[in-house]
Amino acid sequence: MSETGPLQRLHRVQELDLNLDRLRDEEGNIPADLRAARAEQDRLNNELEDTEISLEGVEKKLRAQEQDLAGTREQIKRAQEEQDKNAFDARAQSQFGSRIQMLQERAEEMEEDLVPLRERQQELGDRAAGLRAEHRALRPGLGSLEEADERRIEDLRAQGEGTRQERAELVGSLDARTVREYDVIRKAKKGVGVAEVKGGRCSACNVVLPVNIQQKAAQGKLPPVKCPSCGRFLIRLDL
Repeated sequence: MSETGPLQRLHRVQELDLNLDRLRDEEGNIPADLRAARAEQDRLNNELEDTEISLEGVEKKLRAQEQDLAGTREQIKRAQEEQDKNAFDARAQSQFGSRIQMLQERAEEMEEDLVPLRERQQELGDRAAGLRAEHRALRPGLGSLEEADERRIEDLRAQGEGTRQERAELVGSLDARTVREYDVIRKAKKGVGVAEVKGGRCSACNVVLPVNIQQKAAQGKLPPVKCPSCGRFLIRLDL
């Protein structure tokens, strides 16, 4: 079979495809330090979000209780003003006094309830500030790692440029229908669409090939003969 036979060219296309597959796999292989930095950023983002949600809830409850306290203090003030204006006898004084005392006790309870809320507000605020500081500190290093990874990917793609060009030239010299069928087989068969005949066997699935199949594969003619077991195109290179 001629060195420039169509099946030999198709086999070379497969070698190029496998090399491009390798480069794509390497491209997706994110460096460990970048993976760790991204994971840390995600952790900080998630923890900060959870903290801010909790802080928002505490502050909402705090505002509501502070408003209730302010309302109670306003009631105390009005009750004292009414006492000054309208309490002309001991009975009236006693009634106003009881009401004022009840309101003051309620206000004291509200103030006590506010203490843990304010402490929790401070705690969550400090935690959020600390997480933001960690995030700012992480940003420069992560940015450098991302830039380095972009350069790595650009280098890999540049390595594949010559391979893609050679592939395009070879594919242009082949029968389009054969190339399309090869692409379908390769996609279905884990990247291998053309298998060598070695020792009377298909090198891809290792099945023993009938003699007539081996003979047809040796001729290297189109349409390519297929392995009766795995369906890949067969080629003899050891002629």
